[in-house]
Amino acid sequence: MRHVGTGVFLCFAAAAILGVLMSAVYGELGSAIPGAGGEYTIFTHVFGSLAGHGIIGLNLLGFSVSLALSSYGVATYLGEFIPNMSPRIAAPITIGVVTLIATLRIQVGALMTAAFLLTEIVALAVVTVVGMGHAGRPLSVLIHPVIAAPVGLGAPSAIAMGVATAAGIYAFNGYGAAIFFGEDMKDAPRHTAPVVFAALVAGVIVVMPPIIALVLGAPQLQAFSGREPILTVVEQLAGSRLAHIMSLGVGLAILNTSIAVALMAGRQLYATAQDNLWSASINRALKITHSRWGSSWAATLVMGCCGIAATLLNPHVLVLVLGNSNVLTYSVLCVAALWGRRSGKTSKAPWQMPLYPLPPLLALGIFAAVAGFTLFDPAGRFGLMVSVLTITGSALLFGAMQRLPDAR
Repeated sequence: MRHVGTGVFLCFAAAAILGVLMSAVYGELGSAIPGAGGEYTIFTHVFGSLAGHGIIGLNLLGFSVSLALSSYGVATYLGEFIPNMSPRIAAPITIGVVTLIATLRIQVGALMTAAFLLTEIVALAVVTVVGMGHAGRPLSVLIHPVIAAPVGLGAPSAIAMGVATAAGIYAFNGYGAAIFFGEDMKDAPRHTAPVVFAALVAGVIVVMPPIIALVLGAPQLQAFSGREPILTVVEQLAGSRLAHIMSLGVGLAILNTSIAVALMAGRQLYATAQDNLWSASINRALKITHSRWGSSWAATLVMGCCGIAATLLNPHVLVLVLGNSNVLTYSVLCVAALWGRRSGKTSKAPWQMPLYPLPPLLALGIFAAVAGFTLFDPAGRFGLMVSVLTITGSALLFGAMQRLPDAR
C-alpha cells in the first residue's frame, strides 16, 4: 500500500491468479509424493538428494524468518494494548508461546488456529463494511493505479508493482502448506489437491474484499503512507475506538499465522531427521516424538529457537529474504512438475492437474517477470542473493554431513 497505492489490488489479483496455477502444481506433486517434508520431499524424489539438500536450507531459513516476522507483527498490533512494550522483547516471547502450542497434539493446534481464524474473518469483515460504506472512488482506480505524490497523485512504477506482487504472493502462499501434513492427512494422495485449492479459494474470499474496500473508501491516499495503513484508514472512517479494537483482531490473526508456521517448521525439520540428513546423534534427537500426542516436539522446539534468533535481524531485511525465497521455491516447483511428468516420477499421481503443461509454464513466466523487476531494486537483489547463497550453502552442508563417520 505504501509503495503502489491503489495498485495493491492489481498486485494481489495477480498473486491470486498465480495461486490458481501453483495450486495445480502443489496438488499434483503432493498427490504423487505425500509426506511431512513438503518441498524437500518432492525435490528429493524428482531431482535427487542434491536438490533436496539445497531446498531444505531455504525452507528452514524461510520458516525461521516467517516466525520472526509474525512475532513482530503480533507485538506491533498488541502493543496498542500494552503501552511501552518493546517489540524486541515481545517478539521472542511470542515465538516461545507459539512453539509450545505447536508441540501439542496436532488437533489442538488445528482448533486454536480455527478459533483465531474466526477472529481474523470478523476483523476483515469490519474493514470491508467500513470501507465500502464510505466508497468514494470510481472502480477504475482498481485497474488504473495511482499513488499519493508530493504534489497531487502519480502512478506507481513498474518496479514497485513487481516487488509488491512478490509480497502479494507471500500473502496467499498458505495454500501450499497442505503438503507438509501428508502424514497427518487421511488418504493424502487423493485429498491433498482439494485441500490446497480450498485453502486458496478461502484466502482469496477473505482477503480481496477488504483490499477493495480500503482502496475505494480511504478518504485520502496519503493514509496509505502511514505507519499502519489499514488502521489509519479505519480510524479516519470510523474513529479511534474501532481502530483500537481492530488492532487486537489483527494481532490475533497474525498469531494464528505463527502457529501454522510453527507446525510446518517442526515437521520440515523432523523430515530431515527421518531421512538421516544429520549426524546419527542429531537425527535421533530430532526424531523424538511425544508418546501420547505423536507431535514432533523436539524438532519444533529447535525451529522455535531458530525463529527467536531471527528476531535479532531488522524486520525489513526479513521481508526481503522471505519474499524472494518464495519466488525461487515456486519456480523450482514448476520445474519439478514438468520434469516429474517427463521422467515418470509423478506421472501416476492419483490427482493430475488439468490443462497440463500450461499451469507450470504460465507460472514460470510470471515468476520470471517478478524476478526481473526485483533485480532492478537494490533491496530486492539482496533478498535474492541471500536465497541463492542459502540453497548453495545448504547443498554443500548436507552433502558434507552425509560423509561424516557416524552418518546413517
